[in-house]
Amino acid sequence: MRVLIAGATGVLGSLLLPALLSDGHTVVGTTRHADRRRAILDAGGEPVAMDALDPASVAAAIAAARPDAIVHLLTDLSGRDWAGNARLRVEGTANLVDGALEAGVDRMIAESVSWRYEPGERPATEDEPAAVDPVTGGPVYAPVESLDRDLARMPHGTVLRYGLLYGAGTWYAPDGMLTREAGAGRVVATTDHTSWIHVDDAVAATVLALDWPAGAVNVVDDDPARLADWGPVLAERGGYAGDALELVAGAPGRAADNGLARSLGWSPSRPSWRDGLGLD
Repeated sequence: MRVLIAGATGVLGSLLLPALLSDGHTVVGTTRHADRRRAILDAGGEPVAMDALDPASVAAAIAAARPDAIVHLLTDLSGRDWAGNARLRVEGTANLVDGALEAGVDRMIAESVSWRYEPGERPATEDEPAAVDPVTGGPVYAPVESLDRDLARMPHGTVLRYGLLYGAGTWYAPDGMLTREAGAGRVVATTDHTSWIHVDDAVAATVLALDWPAGAVNVVDDDPARLADWGPVLAERGGYAGDALELVAGAPGRAADNGLARSLGWSPSRPSWRDGLGLD
């Protein structure tokens, strides 16, 4: 296939590009920054400029790339810019889907999150409902649900609900922001209950997903955990040796079940976060 990666210089995108090339695909990668074009070229891809928040820019990039499929890995998490990331997930996704449909591209894969489910003790399968705010009655993760609705407009849209990403280049790498904070005695988590996935396993699943059916697929490892379990491990690996570790979770969250992904031919090479969190 000819594949357009939207977000080709991010943590996942920069690893996915060579993985797709080695699988025989031709890859075009988008970037907003002229100084990142060289990284795409050096990896063997074709760079194309794109501002995901500008519909005309998105349409032009898709027209130039002429893809058979689009992989949507756009995020804006530098400095924990949650509002910017939410805007990209809502407006950027809508622009990508609109541009794809206009250009006649029928296949898109998009990055999402596995902790979006209604809280519960049992790992959630893909048909579990989304978490709802008890006060407003609306979804807790509204931008994530917006992405789902937009991908459903595609003739063939696949949403990959990744667990928390760890490994090289992530916040949980040895030099990652959250590992450093944990080493200083404070661990802040999006949710208390979560599933993990190593970046290499996330990339492997994304390559395979070009042939997966439409719909949502959880891409997580086999070892869901509570913050009280993984937080001290990360802190120790970050160098913390005190006895007053602060653990802060923003929401209850939910672990996810990876049975569907396994049935589609994928399995994690890193079954547990315990083998690499804060180490690689």
